[in-house]
Amino acid sequence: MKKFIILISLIMSIAITSCKQESKTENSNQDFKFLLEQFADLKIMRYQVPGFDSLSLQQKELVYYLSQAAIAGRDILFDQNYKYNLAIRRTLENIVENYKGDRNSTDFQSFMVYTKRVWFSNGIHHHYSKDKFFPEISEGYFSQLVRETDAAKFPVREGQDLEAFIAEIIPVIFDPQIAPKAVSQESGKDLLLNSACNFYEGVTEKEAEDYYMNLKKQAILSGADTLVSFGLNSKLVKKNGRISEEVYKLGGLYSAAIEQIVFWLGKASAVAENPHQKEVIESLIRYYQTGDLKVWDEYNVLWVKDLKSDVDFVNGFIENYGDPMGLKATWESLVNFKDNEATKRAEIISANAQWFEDNSPVDPKFKKAKVKGVSAKVITAAQLGGDCYPSTPIGINLPNADWIRKEHGSKSVTIENITYAYDQASLGNGMLEEFAASPEEIELAKKYGSLASNLHTDLHECLGHGSGQLLPGTHGDELKNYGSPLEEARADLFALYYMGDPKMMEIGLFDNDGVYKAEYNSYIRNGLITQLTRIQPGKTIEQAHMRNRQLIAAWCYENGKDKNVIELFEKEGKTFVKVNDYVALRELFGQLLAEIQRIKSEGDFNAGQNLVEKYGVKVDEKLHAEVLERFLKLNIAPYGGFINPVFVPEMEDEKIVNVRVEYPDDYTKQMLDYSKNHSFLPTYN
Repeated sequence: MKKFIILISLIMSIAITSCKQESKTENSNQDFKFLLEQFADLKIMRYQVPGFDSLSLQQKELVYYLSQAAIAGRDILFDQNYKYNLAIRRTLENIVENYKGDRNSTDFQSFMVYTKRVWFSNGIHHHYSKDKFFPEISEGYFSQLVRETDAAKFPVREGQDLEAFIAEIIPVIFDPQIAPKAVSQESGKDLLLNSACNFYEGVTEKEAEDYYMNLKKQAILSGADTLVSFGLNSKLVKKNGRISEEVYKLGGLYSAAIEQIVFWLGKASAVAENPHQKEVIESLIRYYQTGDLKVWDEYNVLWVKDLKSDVDFVNGFIENYGDPMGLKATWESLVNFKDNEATKRAEIISANAQWFEDNSPVDPKFKKAKVKGVSAKVITAAQLGGDCYPSTPIGINLPNADWIRKEHGSKSVTIENITYAYDQASLGNGMLEEFAASPEEIELAKKYGSLASNLHTDLHECLGHGSGQLLPGTHGDELKNYGSPLEEARADLFALYYMGDPKMMEIGLFDNDGVYKAEYNSYIRNGLITQLTRIQPGKTIEQAHMRNRQLIAAWCYENGKDKNVIELFEKEGKTFVKVNDYVALRELFGQLLAEIQRIKSEGDFNAGQNLVEKYGVKVDEKLHAEVLERFLKLNIAPYGGFINPVFVPEMEDEKIVNVRVEYPDDYTKQMLDYSKNHSFLPTYN
């Protein structure tokens, strides 16, 4: 899945202009509390599932079963992120539930903040920066918490007493030298030896590179028409001098959790909306049973052709952002159903896919002669799981394999109830007023920002990721660790370029050029200034989406200096950015899109590396300090995530007669419930 993850409160309008969204919600927004709590740099929200009550009983049952499958893989992500994460999570949860001491002390409240951060990030590394974070308590106090809690419920290794357990776990939590980064992208250093993610064991970057290069060569020599995504669903380990894969499958690594996923998928198959969707689900089950990546490709081809089902889902090892080499995928799930009214906007875009491809500013040899199978829709998220939870994308484009995109197309979605929840939770937070360059810019954002952001997401996901083609002999993984930020930049630039095209008005997507201008303002402001609120002092940018946004904004700023296209200026001691020439900025977007498409199509690693390192990584320390100071006064959490709704089956004579949706409001309670009732893996895999 190519994810389009943006801090909505920073770049979207603080005013909601979509009347249809307001009319479709099933709870009064005056009564529904979107923002639940805030701690550290995080805020916890709820999202509504409008339209669920209008689904048929069969569809409701399908959503319920798929939602159970979405929760069942939670442990997998924790373990993938770091080998000690399950042990730490279970240690923290035992203290939360069974500690016998003072729970009202400042220290215990700090302990609870750390625990919530671990839940949110699915481990001890920040979900976005991938830096290790630490509890704001002493090692001595943590030891006290452990000793004053039921010892029998700690995840102690066989033959290990409690004191030995404390001695093992405390350095993992507190020592900044142990596993400092889950994903390290530092140029010139071994990416694997400097990353704590649990995709490799005892293997260097060069060894992993050689291993998968050999697999690729063998496949080519055997005459394979297409190459599977080697390494996607496995851990690469070196034992006794021999390198091999431990595959995620039934009977393999993560088997206990996969067994539960398969169980619920089996239930879902029995209530599928149509025969094709049933075949899709059963294909996914075969993949989990075998771990065979050829079956994974077969599933994706079937899935991308399922255009008649209203209920849809994502479930599997999909995104490779968590692997510094960009090969291995974290587990995730998203259950959803179609928003028929809002989908009309996406359908207009997908219906014109060939026109967009033909008129792209890239070299003709990098364009698809015939765009196949581009489908787009707006969806209502019903359940988030794995790497989509608690922090979730607002748009999705799948599948990731370039050959499937070329031969069979892709499916793109915009998740409108999630963007709506972000908007509602951020009403009146002052961010726009603090960082926008002028009252006119603020007015544009309030009037058009929400529509502009949704259209950007539609174009990014529906067409951007699916545009262009690789040259013969290019396989798609040549850009290595720079592949993700460059791919996100490519899709963003496609969206930005076409936002300013007269075609958008011609096909009825908007009727005022203020829409695209609002998006240009927002994007440049975010790329050069406001996304710095997410970076710690002294750090560089490592997250792929953030590298992408700064790369685009900084490149356009530098290459438009001669015409003063973008201006950075000071007013009353504060730095602002404004767009002076929107037409020229669009031309710059087109030039950069053409170059990044060339880099991808040719697999030009050196050019891609130079582009990312020059524009997307370094931070202006003086500007950064200023932005952080201004942001701190607003008391806004720069990152947000959600708790899930709960689907409750109503039974009569052991038969489901209805499924109702409930909206819990206790983040801690949901986390403990998931760990108690949906946790299946052993502590140490």
